[in-house]
Amino acid sequence: MSTIAAISTPDSPGGIAVIRISGEEAVSIAEKIFTPYGGKKVAEMEGYTCAYGIAHDSGERIDDCILTIFRAPHSYTGENTAELSCHGGIYVTRKILRTILRNGAEPAQPGEFTKRAYLNGKFDLTQAEAVMEIISAKGERELKMAENLREGAAFRRAKECSDILVRILGDLAAWADYPEEDIPAVEPENLLRDLTDVREKLYSLVENYDCGRILREGIPTAIVGRPNVGKSTLFNCLSGCERSIVTNIAGTTRDVIEETVSLGDIVLRLSDTAGIHQTDDVIEGMGIEIAEKTAQSAELVITVFDGSCPLNEDDYALIDKVKDMKCVAVINKSDEQSVIEDDVLKDKFIHLVYLSAKENTGIEKLRSEIENIFSINESTINSVCAANERQKRCIDSALMCVDNSIEAITSGEMLDAVNILIDEAEQHLLELTGERITNAVVDNVFSRFCVGK
Repeated sequence: MSTIAAISTPDSPGGIAVIRISGEEAVSIAEKIFTPYGGKKVAEMEGYTCAYGIAHDSGERIDDCILTIFRAPHSYTGENTAELSCHGGIYVTRKILRTILRNGAEPAQPGEFTKRAYLNGKFDLTQAEAVMEIISAKGERELKMAENLREGAAFRRAKECSDILVRILGDLAAWADYPEEDIPAVEPENLLRDLTDVREKLYSLVENYDCGRILREGIPTAIVGRPNVGKSTLFNCLSGCERSIVTNIAGTTRDVIEETVSLGDIVLRLSDTAGIHQTDDVIEGMGIEIAEKTAQSAELVITVFDGSCPLNEDDYALIDKVKDMKCVAVINKSDEQSVIEDDVLKDKFIHLVYLSAKENTGIEKLRSEIENIFSINESTINSVCAANERQKRCIDSALMCVDNSIEAITSGEMLDAVNILIDEAEQHLLELTGERITNAVVDNVFSRFCVGK
C-alpha cells in the first residue's frame, strides 16, 4: 500500500492542527520534512514518543511542530504513523501537507485511515462504522450508543449468533456426510431451541434501531395549529433565536421555516408552518396546504392550542387531522388566565403539555413527553442496536433466514433445506461484521467518512 497523508483536524483556523501520515514510508517521509531540536534523528524515535522541532521545505522553515511517532502494528491504522501538530492556521497547515505530498506521500481518500485500520484487523466493520457515529454525535446519549458500538457490542452479539449457527451447520454436515459413523441424529427440538435463541439475539439488535436512528438523525417535527396560537413563538423558543416572524396579525407565516434544534439530548428537525384554518385567501390557502403536507410527512407533530381562548371550529378540525399521528398537544400561554377546555384535549391526546413559549417555561416537560413517545430511555441508550441501514439490512436478512428455517422445521421440511437457510443466515452475519464483504461495499462505507479519519 502507498503511504498516505491528510489534515486530520477541521479545515479552519484554530489553536493547533494535526497532519497524519500513515504507511510503510511514514517515518522516512517525516524525517525529510521535520528536524527535531537537540539533534536526534526521526528514524531513531521509538513508537509512542514525541519530538519538538521544525517543519521545513528543503531547509526553509515552515513552522514549529511536535512530531508523534507510532510504530506498526501499534497505531490506529496498524501501520507506521507520524502525526505533526502545528499552529492551526489554514495556510501553514496546507503548506506542510503539500510538502509531505511532494516528499512521497499520496493524498488520503475519505475514511482511508479508518479503512486501513479495518483491513489491518484493528477492528471489525461495525466498529469502524461506529467511529463515524462518534464524530457525528450531537448529544450525550447518541455518543454513548456510538461508544457501545465502538467497543464491539454489536460484533459480539453477532458473533454469538454466528457461533451457534456454525455449530448447527457442523452438526448437520457431519450427520449428513458420514451416515456410516455413529454420529447422533440432529434432533428438531434442539435445532428449534438454538434457532429461537439466535432469533431473539438478532431481534434485540434491530428492535431499538429507530431509537438510535432518531438520536443520530433527529426527529422530523412539524409545529401546527390555527393562527396566532404561538407556533412561531414556540419555534423561536426552541431555536434559541428569532427565526420566525411573530406578530399579532393572523397568517404571518405563509411558508415552512426549518431549523435543527437540540432539546436536551434529542435533536428535532423542526418546521414552523402556516396557521391551519378555513380561509378564502388563495396565497394563505397554499401555505395551509403545505403545512398539512409537512405534518403528514413528519415523524412527530407538535399541535399548539391557545390556552387563553376557548377551542373553536378550526381547533376541532385540526384535532381530527392529527389524531392518528405521533403527537404532543401543547396548551400554550400558560402565563395567562386559562379558559380553554383542557378536559377535551386530555380526552383526545395521550401526551399533553402546558407551557409558555413567551416565558420559556414547560420546555422540559415537552422534552420528557417526546422521549416517552419514542421510548427513549436509559435502557434503550445502553442497548446494543444496528447503527445504520447497512447493518439493519444484514440483520433483517439473517432474521428472515432464521425465521424461515424455524418454519421449515416445524412444517416437517427435510434438514437439507434447513441447512441451506441456516448457511444463508450465517453469510449475512459475516457481511454484517465485514468478514465476508465485497470491496465495493467497503469502499461505500468509508466514502462517507471525512478526509483525515
